[in-house]
Amino acid sequence: MRRTKQDAEKTRRKIVEAALQLFSSNGYTNTTLAKIAAEAGFSRGPIYWHFNNKDELFEEVLSFSQQPLASLIEQARDGGDCPLTAIHTFAERWLRLLVENHWHRQSFEILLNKTEMTATLERTLKRERKLTRDVVSVLTGLVSQAQQQQQISTRHSANELGLLCYTYLMGITQTWLFSPRLFKLNREIPFFLERLDCLLRP
Repeated sequence: MRRTKQDAEKTRRKIVEAALQLFSSNGYTNTTLAKIAAEAGFSRGPIYWHFNNKDELFEEVLSFSQQPLASLIEQARDGGDCPLTAIHTFAERWLRLLVENHWHRQSFEILLNKTEMTATLERTLKRERKLTRDVVSVLTGLVSQAQQQQQISTRHSANELGLLCYTYLMGITQTWLFSPRLFKLNREIPFFLERLDCLLRP
């Protein structure tokens, strides 16, 4: 029976979803292609049809699971009429994605807690560092616009405050993923957003 392009895409998606689940629960090193194939319900043949090796599949998994973050970055580039509100919205959507989108959450789980970033993952490291720079750049741009509109003091540079926003969000993210019983993120989002506003407007 001839496989259609749609069938191939479904197979690829199933492989990526299975890999995402295993990478997030077992880590990169302890996840083999054989385990991914078993989780997806295939032999290893379909994996090698779509991906050359585990590194390439890992890169695709992160690209797939981080699409919501990439979309969030693009939405925030404009800033709208009120850049301070745009920063608040960006932070809220970042935190709510962690709570509501398990694929997105798993991407952070993989990167922050389940993967030893060695030279063998150089391409992935370059991609993740670029994503980090993109987030910081967007936040810095919004801070700069807010300063021009006198919504935020110029006591600290836009670069410093943009970096502060990023590290604040990453700190919450890593703490919650490492110890989710420490606090209920969904309940604490309003508090974290209020404190971020205070950091930007002391």
